[in-house]
Amino acid sequence: MNGKVWLVGAGPGDPTLLTVKALHLIRSADVLVFDRLVSAEILREAPSGCEKINVGKLPNFHPIPQHEINQTLVHYAQQGKRVIRLKGGDPYVFGRGGEEAEALVENGVEFEVVPGISSAIGGLAYAGIPVTHRDCASAFHVVTGHLKQGKEPQDWSLYAKLDGTLVILMGMSQLDSICEQLIAGGKSANTPAAVVHCASRDNQQVVCANLSELPSKVAQAKVGAPALIVIGDVAAKHSLLSFNASLRHIEELYNLERLFA
Repeated sequence: MNGKVWLVGAGPGDPTLLTVKALHLIRSADVLVFDRLVSAEILREAPSGCEKINVGKLPNFHPIPQHEINQTLVHYAQQGKRVIRLKGGDPYVFGRGGEEAEALVENGVEFEVVPGISSAIGGLAYAGIPVTHRDCASAFHVVTGHLKQGKEPQDWSLYAKLDGTLVILMGMSQLDSICEQLIAGGKSANTPAAVVHCASRDNQQVVCANLSELPSKVAQAKVGAPALIVIGDVAAKHSLLSFNASLRHIEELYNLERLFA
């Protein structure tokens, strides 16, 4: 019997942002291979007999290398298992989903991709920051602050010249340098900016400042990863558009069981 792998996005953190299809697949999984930032509420939706494998990475510490994760997916699929590879956000937005899909193709394993809400968009929304706005941002750019080992670092002076909103994922360890290089590249030091820690979760924290003051404000607030960095005029909308989300368990929000009857 042939197995199959689903590369599934778990969304930015709030378990009620999980898609209906993702929840259905999790509840039917034989094997659940998950990342560090997937919420415990979502993991509890797996069936009792499901084998759960934590392959989460920490900043600058990857206890399970990516090639081993790829091999794990292939191994269980070749055993005829229904394998759910569960990732925070969206599998193809800096989630290495493309690399895993390529490994599955190379080994003749059937797979499917289930998109999730990216923190680059959904996480900002929960912080009261619209990624675009007709008055101040007609485009947005999503950039990683953490490149593959051995690659040259980002040239932030190039991004300083772009219009619109700049969203940086996995960049907190370089926040000081990023802000300095953007200003040196021509971005105004007074550009509104923000850091959103644990976006969409009940411990979400938002720090707003202009670009030059953002690192010191973040240090004062003792905010670290996981966090989004957003730079652009939309960041100034936080105080006006922030809201309190009701973080309820999935079953309390709506009865999904009837959808699958």
